[in-house]
This record gives sequence, C-alpha cells and structure tokens, in this order.
Amino acid sequence: MAVTFTKLTPNLIVADVDRSVAFYRDVLGFTMTMHVPDESPFVFAAMQHGDVEIFLNAADLAYAEYPAFKDRPIGGTLTQFIHVVGIRQFHAELVGRVNIVMALEKKWYGVTEFAITDPDGYIITFAEQEPAES
Repeated sequence: MAVTFTKLTPNLIVADVDRSVAFYRDVLGFTMTMHVPDESPFVFAAMQHGDVEIFLNAADLAYAEYPAFKDRPIGGTLTQFIHVVGIRQFHAELVGRVNIVMALEKKWYGVTEFAITDPDGYIITFAEQEPAES
C-alpha cells in the first residue's frame, strides 16, 4: 500500500501559548482558528495564515504526551521555512518589531530570504522566488 502525504503542520511546544498567539497573530498576521480551553490562558492554539498552519502547545501538556521532549530546550533546532509573496514589504513591516537573525538577502540559489525568531527561539525563514533581475 502506498501512502500519500497531504499536509505538514508544525506542532510547536511553547512556554506561554497566549504570548505565542499574540506574536503569530499581531506581528505575523496569523489568525487563531482553534484554541483550548474556551478562554485564556490557552494550553493549545491553531494558527492559520493562507495555507500555512501552525499548532502551539503548552510545554507541560506536550511533555505529558511526548515524554521524550522533557529534557530538550524549547525552540531547539527547528527552522520553519515559509514561502511568501511580497517579501520585501513584509520584511520592512517587521524591522524593529522582531529579532531578525538572517538579513534580507537574495541567495545564490535565486531565492530572497530573511529569518526571525519567535518568542520561544524557533527560527522562521521567509522566502520568495523573485523574478530574475534584468
């Protein structure tokens, strides 16, 4: 039997779900599509921006479900790579509002990228395949 993968959703363990919701919503423009419990403080939230979805989970509950995570630092070495349209304008909107850890740059492989960190240290790289310069 062959398997077909249909979607990938990062499931991030965070120190404070409400803080992470505010960052993804207010800084990056995501919408919260689901949360647990019904009112803050949240222990889980699903965030959506276009076709990109990210889950945010409170550390204690995640450790109960995934004991192997217990001694690992939040943020770890995960890098999220999000393709965007309008990267230069988006970058300009974020300057001074986020920790930029990789400057906006057209890479040797033809993609323009920059990277930031979220409140828990996860690195998010935004990238756009811009038209070739003439």
